[in-house]
Amino acid sequence: MEVIGKSVIRKEAWDKVKGRAKYTNDYQSIGMLSCKKVISPYGHARITAIDTTEALKMPGVRAIVAGEHFPLTGEAIRDRPPIAVDKVRYHGEVVALVIAETPEQARAAANRVKVDYELLPVVNSPTQAFQENAPLVHEKLGEYKKEEDSHPVPGTNIATYIKIRKGNMEQGWADSEVTVEASYSFAPSDHAAMETRCSTCEILPDGTINIMTSSQAPFMVKTLIADYFGEDMGKIVVHTPFVGGAYGGKAAVQLEVLAYLASKAVGGRPVKVWNDREEDMITSPSHIGLDATVKIGADRSGKIQAMEILYLWDGGAYSDKAIDVTRSGAVDCTGPYNVENVWGDSYCMYTNHPYASPFRGFAHSELSFVIERTMDLLSQKLQMDPLELRYINAIRPGNTTPTRVPLNKSNLGNLPQCIEKVRELIRWEEGPIKEVNERFIRVKGVSCSWKTSTIDANAPSGAILTFNRDGSINLMSGLIEIGTGTKTVLAQILAERLKMDVDNIHVRMEVDTQTMPEHWKTVASRGTFMAGRATLNAAEDVINQLKEIASCVLRAPKEDFEVANSRVFLRDDPVIGLHFKDIGYGYKYPNGNAIGGQIIGRGNYILRHITHLDPETGAGKPGPEWSVAAYGVEVEFDRRDYTYRLINAATVVDAGRVMNEKAALGQVMGAMSMGLAFAGRETFYFDELGRVLNPQLRTYRPLRYGENPHYLVGFVENPQLDAPYGARGIGELGLMGMPGALGNALSVAAGVSLYNLPLIPELIWKAKEAAKNASV
Repeated sequence: MEVIGKSVIRKEAWDKVKGRAKYTNDYQSIGMLSCKKVISPYGHARITAIDTTEALKMPGVRAIVAGEHFPLTGEAIRDRPPIAVDKVRYHGEVVALVIAETPEQARAAANRVKVDYELLPVVNSPTQAFQENAPLVHEKLGEYKKEEDSHPVPGTNIATYIKIRKGNMEQGWADSEVTVEASYSFAPSDHAAMETRCSTCEILPDGTINIMTSSQAPFMVKTLIADYFGEDMGKIVVHTPFVGGAYGGKAAVQLEVLAYLASKAVGGRPVKVWNDREEDMITSPSHIGLDATVKIGADRSGKIQAMEILYLWDGGAYSDKAIDVTRSGAVDCTGPYNVENVWGDSYCMYTNHPYASPFRGFAHSELSFVIERTMDLLSQKLQMDPLELRYINAIRPGNTTPTRVPLNKSNLGNLPQCIEKVRELIRWEEGPIKEVNERFIRVKGVSCSWKTSTIDANAPSGAILTFNRDGSINLMSGLIEIGTGTKTVLAQILAERLKMDVDNIHVRMEVDTQTMPEHWKTVASRGTFMAGRATLNAAEDVINQLKEIASCVLRAPKEDFEVANSRVFLRDDPVIGLHFKDIGYGYKYPNGNAIGGQIIGRGNYILRHITHLDPETGAGKPGPEWSVAAYGVEVEFDRRDYTYRLINAATVVDAGRVMNEKAALGQVMGAMSMGLAFAGRETFYFDELGRVLNPQLRTYRPLRYGENPHYLVGFVENPQLDAPYGARGIGELGLMGMPGALGNALSVAAGVSLYNLPLIPELIWKAKEAAKNASV
């Protein structure tokens, strides 16, 4: 490989480090108006009156949108009014839009909008929502339009219910000599992307709707705006420049709808809807919460015989993407272990919390925490080394997934190999516990994870290649550059296949849905796999066209030609050939005749053999492959005040093939940092009215500078045969096992089992006190 595996500088690197990169909020057009949202101060309340009289008289105000019944929105179930009308269902829900000449005028007028509320009972957790006598978040659940694979239960708070039934549970429990069971809980939290969400919209006189948005899914924006409001899809053009981090939070369609409605209210003038940090945290979709119960049975050798799992996902006030997360959590519910007998129930619950969207890992960091903590409980009961227990039960080729998909060396990474390498990285042989002194102790915890990508079976990806007259190539893909460097990897894939200098490949970073080939969504670690396959197909198209022209000009069979170094030449006599610049726009003979014309390469890819899940058993193929990883975390714990310091964190991922070494390291380390922050710091705190009490970064605590551990990253490479050069997705893997590994380390260090997140000193103290009181 000449390009694949090398540390190629990212195509957008210079623009970003020099501050030239432009994001959605950096764009301002002449006459663009500003929109300010009026949001609910309560988690659940009936709207009894909205008075906009005073606000409409404020300087610069051009329109106020409130109290109107617009079509219901939502991807899986149409359950969400774009602007609340009859009642609000979460703290931060939009109840009015104020459009004015400037942001300051819009804000001042929004403060004059008067809304009267009548408080309603609040559903403050998925467990509460699951109770028979719980208040209903959606009284008309049975009347909503829904997708075929959504399964709401009218008269309850259940937005969807996914069942996994595999094997014979009676036999599994009969063969189990040791059982462990535990319950876990953690609240919703934020994605905390550097760039807050922003959308603009302008409706032109001819009906063209121009939207610019910081989205992971511009083509979905186009589809849904057309679907919701009956607009001509061909006249909706969605632009997405650089996106400053997303992590799943920008996969949902929300601000785009508000920008469209705001523009429509002012006769099509351009309007910008932008979230400040507090709005971004509570108004827009959040990271999902979870209440779970896990029971594992094993024989005396440690071999797992049965798992019984209940997942109650905190989908928040509206189902939207939470239904997809619930399904994703169900299909990989056991974690990366071979379990022949599985009983799994995965519920998406309505609560009066901000509604959920995917979070990096798409349910897998959440389920990994509860599975990995229970695995450690099992290892303690068996008095077995926790890494050895995981090695014995690691999923392997020849096993089947919870949805009964047969696994082989291509569609499954090598977890035992990852475990062995993480064992070396964290020096497990030195022992998991090291006494520093009477006050401090150092402890290591381990975990594993796996993931498949549960995306639409017909999700497409396309690529287009055009030539410049100097022989360089333009690469266009609908993939969004969200900070992952994936478009640079696409350039590497193309350069490798064409055997040319990657610097001679120019990648279009901005996406617009009118001129770019569609990439379904930039989610689920599918960018390299799907867009990479499309790029390879486009490369084959270009190679075929280059050879056809060369065959005519040089009078030799097409199959005798090779392509490399921006030339087409005879493989047996490389001196005879043509440069790309001579044939990229056709070839001109000395007498003036020309043949060929501009070469335009095209390629596309669509997933194969993906199926729906059987509603009774969960059987089906939800994704193309399963990626795996193993983890270790070392902490220094203060036994006096229950604080701790992160010392080392290790991740080993089966990458299939590392495409860009430094980019891969950065991807995994960044994900690890997010995982540790989610596990140890980040959460929303709700009061009895369902209000988020910490919607600012001073009270909401991501990891800060100086709090990170030393990161140890390793890769094993077992190629996925149908992937571009064997590459597996790695963007999420670094995060998914961090919560479990940290929870396991701290449980040993504190001498008490920890079942909740985030793992803050107060939580550890409460667990210690509860254990102390229970023993009295």
